[in-house]
Amino acid sequence: MSGNGFGHLFRFTTFGESHGPAIGCVVDGVPPCVPLTEDDLQVYLDQRKPGQNKHTTQRREPDEVKILSGVFEGQTTGTSIGLLIENTDQRSKDYSDIMDKFRPGHADYTYWEKYGIRDYRGGGRSSARETAMRVAAGGIARKVLNHIIEGGVQIRAALVQMGPHKINRDNWDWDQVGQNPFFCPDVKAAQDWEAYLNDIRKSGSSCGAVIEVQASGVPVGLGAPVYDKIDTDIARAFMSINAVKGVEVGAGFESAALTGEENADEMRMGADGKPEFTSNKAGGILGGITTGQDIIARFAVKPTSSILTPRKTVTKDGQDADILTKGRHDPCVGIRAVPVGEAMMACVILDHYMRHRAQCGE
Repeated sequence: MSGNGFGHLFRFTTFGESHGPAIGCVVDGVPPCVPLTEDDLQVYLDQRKPGQNKHTTQRREPDEVKILSGVFEGQTTGTSIGLLIENTDQRSKDYSDIMDKFRPGHADYTYWEKYGIRDYRGGGRSSARETAMRVAAGGIARKVLNHIIEGGVQIRAALVQMGPHKINRDNWDWDQVGQNPFFCPDVKAAQDWEAYLNDIRKSGSSCGAVIEVQASGVPVGLGAPVYDKIDTDIARAFMSINAVKGVEVGAGFESAALTGEENADEMRMGADGKPEFTSNKAGGILGGITTGQDIIARFAVKPTSSILTPRKTVTKDGQDADILTKGRHDPCVGIRAVPVGEAMMACVILDHYMRHRAQCGE
């Protein structure tokens, strides 16, 4: 399996399984002399870790990250940074009943067909447990961005849809995102989602979600033509997250319903002598290159595949069977995908910033 790394000049490679002894990653390309401590990363991991409320899996993992290399006396050395998180609350026995059955919607069947072996304990390498290391790598990316870019880059994400229920964008308030268990910017929607998700959870089922990620303070000029567009890498970054089935940038699929006049982001000269845009249908990217506006992108997360409702499946030896998945699972895995989306956006922006400097200088 070769696809365990992401990025070019700023690159991270993850390792480990859901029910193995630990998960970890190696981060390459970090400049030297950037202040970095474990606390700088832990603040983001605490947002993603399981077991924080009744709306997420009750697996209790502290997700305490350890920096094993690449940092000396509180500063990066320019060498590879090794990160490790120990798994402490595995319950592999929960999966013994399904070791010979393929869970519908999971990667069980495809892993088995491709490799001839699969880790049935929580999905092994295909588990969303791996995303904790993406969040840690994203924490490093954020630290570097705010160290080398004047004014820093602010990356924020919010849940904008749960199941069929969308937020009212007129109620958008970033301060609300940290005040509810759903990372929701609409206080009314968050209240409605509470009852909706309780019903989903009690029924033994699950639901999907849509997450919006916004990045402010991104310089003009990041990205490159044709195959190295920054929105291409954002789409790849989001699509690599477990359970993601769709990505859009700016107006996205809604742009298909707009006229040319409605879709065009008109421009005027600003007081500082630089062009300003009157709208942002493009999501801060034109021709694959950043415009200096906020980058805005969304991704859709499918319903959690591990559910208590009996489903039809087959076994490894080719027999029809029924299956229900015991254990501790998120009724809406999209909730904990919010900090993962932020992390992947940070990694893409830093990677493209470094690639831009390598080709074009400051």
